[in-house]
Amino acid sequence: MSSDPLHVAVITGSTREGRFGPTVSSWFLQQAARRDDLTVDAIDLGETRLPDALSSEPTPEVAAVSPRLAAADAFVVVTPEYNHSFPASLKSAIDWHYTEWLAKPVGFVSYGGIAGGLRAVEQLRQVFAELHAVTLRDTVSFHAAGELFDEAGGLRQPDAPAVAAKVLLDRLVWWGRALRHARTVQPYAA
Repeated sequence: MSSDPLHVAVITGSTREGRFGPTVSSWFLQQAARRDDLTVDAIDLGETRLPDALSSEPTPEVAAVSPRLAAADAFVVVTPEYNHSFPASLKSAIDWHYTEWLAKPVGFVSYGGIAGGLRAVEQLRQVFAELHAVTLRDTVSFHAAGELFDEAGGLRQPDAPAVAAKVLLDRLVWWGRALRHARTVQPYAA
């Protein structure tokens, strides 16, 4: 294990019945597990069941997720594309929090039909910019995702996605360490 591992929260954004997100997240978590320069906390919004209605008082579900996000040095959001956008469950999870995202990097793994979830990622970049997070240019995108994975959840042709995942994680570690150091030297004020 690296002496200074980066703590990464990997967020599975879909909560839809019959969702494909856990398959994509599982694959990505396997890629991350091969590294000794990071630790991972898998947060599945399908399991946390955060409320849709925002209020001034966080529910127990929100209170359970908040410290996990706060402890993260960086994030990877695994998102599908629903009607040219990202799921409402993901927007709700983002909106329940603010300081947890400040001055931290966010990477994306997307999946979907012909666009591979990239339209969802483009919208998420705008949302995270408003929260003073730093989004990474490099992504992992699965076009026609259902055809790319076998019944056991393995990729039929793993080489290209594995290369993209390595690039994403390399960049995430660099940005995560740089921003963690910067926040230590001078706290970020939004």
